[in-house]
Amino acid sequence: MTVDGSGERVDLAELAARLDEAAGAAIAIPQLAAVAGIDVDAAYAVQAALLDRRLARGERLVGLKMGLTSRAKMAQVGVEEVIWGRLTDAMWVPDGGTVDPGLHIHPRVEPEVAFLLDRLPAPREPVGDFTDAVRAVAPALELIDSRYTNFTFSLPDVVADNASAARFAIGAWQPVPAGLENLGVLLEVDGRVVQTGSTAAILGDPRRALDEGVRLAGRHGVRMRAGWVFLAGAATAAVPLRPGAHIRAVVERLGAVSLRAEVRGLPGNPDRGGVAGSAEGRS
Repeated sequence: MTVDGSGERVDLAELAARLDEAAGAAIAIPQLAAVAGIDVDAAYAVQAALLDRRLARGERLVGLKMGLTSRAKMAQVGVEEVIWGRLTDAMWVPDGGTVDPGLHIHPRVEPEVAFLLDRLPAPREPVGDFTDAVRAVAPALELIDSRYTNFTFSLPDVVADNASAARFAIGAWQPVPAGLENLGVLLEVDGRVVQTGSTAAILGDPRRALDEGVRLAGRHGVRMRAGWVFLAGAATAAVPLRPGAHIRAVVERLGAVSLRAEVRGLPGNPDRGGVAGSAEGRS
């Protein structure tokens, strides 16, 4: 697919290939949107092409994620609009499992709330009865990793980069509690609390994130399915994932989820803040 950008044709599949190759090599690349002249709608087309490459490798689409759902996150990355991205089975890490920071450029982790989806409305309609739409809820950890140099990007850049999606872990599924709008959230690194927050940071209530996800994904022809996972967004700022670290998120009434960082390969490009030990990616 091509679009007109800055007076010339832009190959969106080529932009997707650059991002995909950057992720595979764990080497950061310059921002693409300004040079290519793409807007947010075109960036979502790049994201779709990026998914096509994953599906061609045998991955399966298992859900969606929201991004920039808190003021802290918007301020951290310098953009001001809620976005969404795709999740595949290759991104899913078992609770208590390991991730290799060496496979990422500047990995960060953040605590989230995950929904297991059930019966959902049409894309342009509000969710309505939340207990019909969501089968279960769980604490989650998301590992985000921008493919851009210095973790710096515009809104179209981060959309094209699949909302910085990299890995995620989900704790034990729980029945949906009566209220989700103000549950306490802790993020621990090696047993020490490094971030505290509330689910109220997720658009005031994580359930609103699902409404936004249905609406925004539907605008681009994506309808969520029963059995999919939905990551509602971060409840605190993200923190760098350092080699050897044990990361744990605790969400009031929902329980805990954890993962461990274990480097299996050699550190690579010095732009990999989480591996080479630079200040890159530190909040």
